[in-house]
Amino acid sequence: MSTPVDSGLVDRFRAIVARRLGLQFEDTRLGWLEGLLRRRIESARQVGELYLAQLEYGASRDQLAALAQELTVPETYFFRSIDQFRALQEQVLPERLRAQSARRCVRILSAGCASGEEPYSIAMALHGLLPDASWQLSILAVDVNPAMLEKARRGRYTAWSLRETPPAMRARWFRPIGPKLALADAIRAAVTFEERNLNADDPNFWRSGSFDVVFCRNVLMYFTPQAAQAAVARIASSLVPGGVLFLGHAETLRNLSQDFHLRHTHGTFYYERKDTVAQQPDLGAQARAPATAAHPSAFTTTALERGESWVEAIGEATARIRALTAQPRSGPRLDAESAAQNSHLGRALDLFRQERFADALGLVQALPAGSTRDPDMLLLHAVLLVHRGQLKEAEETCHRLLSIDGLNAGAHYVLALCREGWGNYTGAADCDQVAVYLDPAFAMPRLHLGLLARRAGDHDAMRRELQQALVLLQREDASRLLLFGGGFDRDALLGLCRAELRAIGSVA
Repeated sequence: MSTPVDSGLVDRFRAIVARRLGLQFEDTRLGWLEGLLRRRIESARQVGELYLAQLEYGASRDQLAALAQELTVPETYFFRSIDQFRALQEQVLPERLRAQSARRCVRILSAGCASGEEPYSIAMALHGLLPDASWQLSILAVDVNPAMLEKARRGRYTAWSLRETPPAMRARWFRPIGPKLALADAIRAAVTFEERNLNADDPNFWRSGSFDVVFCRNVLMYFTPQAAQAAVARIASSLVPGGVLFLGHAETLRNLSQDFHLRHTHGTFYYERKDTVAQQPDLGAQARAPATAAHPSAFTTTALERGESWVEAIGEATARIRALTAQPRSGPRLDAESAAQNSHLGRALDLFRQERFADALGLVQALPAGSTRDPDMLLLHAVLLVHRGQLKEAEETCHRLLSIDGLNAGAHYVLALCREGWGNYTGAADCDQVAVYLDPAFAMPRLHLGLLARRAGDHDAMRRELQQALVLLQREDASRLLLFGGGFDRDALLGLCRAELRAIGSVA
């Protein structure tokens, strides 16, 4: 007979998994978690409460690894997102060789390496690219799942794992052994594998300046927001200044870190560590916090409570302008200057809503000097300058904002408008693409890309972007439409998209 597992035990199990391993599971996975918990309890031959208590407070590294093996079922393949490997070869490696000319060693970490396809792809991509034999390439690959690491060390793969491998690479580095393909010893020897939990704060491992490049792709998306933020902080501290972080194509550092500059080359995005990084959060305090399950909405629902800028808040939830003009931010008591600034902001937003752009701009420009480094004020200022046709000043304001928050999607979108105003349509599209990458739900850069494609006569791209804009506009934040919609409401923007699509014979 199966061991009964009530919902309270499942919720506690989910919270412990989040706390000990950093992994996040939605309500839709509760049934699956219940089945896993039942199997683990039966295997341990313990009552549920005792098993969970041991897991939370006394689980060994082997016990956690065994649990991780069941919780993580990765699917990957060689040269996944191949544009990133081209960027590594042609842009990142030359930069790191110049930076490490004295040390003559380039150190790369593959974090969450699963069955080894990623670190081995790195080894193949960089083989033979070091200047001479005095240089060393160090590739360390880590994962929490010991079964995956053992598979990686064996170096035996199916043809499906090589489905995106360039034919020349496949012919050079693999040979058939029965139904599988064996990786060459030279590539296997180039990678060192270790079992490590990315959610664990290990100062001996995450030493300052340990790595030049970190690949942490399609890992953070499975973490709780708190665990992802802590993991990125550890990665940032372990990278040398100017070191590079590659994430999965659907992942960004938005709301996770301000320690990196966003880079865009070879059709892909990656992050370059700034010269200095913020002090890491008190991870010990986090570990001591009550075990509660975290969800993806954790960042959005508490943005104002955390004292984040108005710009971040309107990008994360609905009716932000109305909320901010109706009541002050929660959190620490505002000093007189901050209170005055918030009052000016509310008045400026009221004027903006009334399309009295000149009056709103005058009010913002009259603010105290301290507001010139406040991201929300800078973005509002830039938008107002665009409305007044002052593109040079708007672009300068955007750059000041991006020096503070380089991952601000709104600033990149406003830059796109400025570039278009200067006649730099390629530059405008590039800025729009950055905004889309940073915030895939942001409708306006999609619409703008569609209009730029129309100008270029690229009807396929126009159709693709405007159809995507139609979808996003229908659920776009009303406050963000107010700020970025150029004076048009939702219905007018939807009508614009549909009219443009009908003009090229596309059903809208």
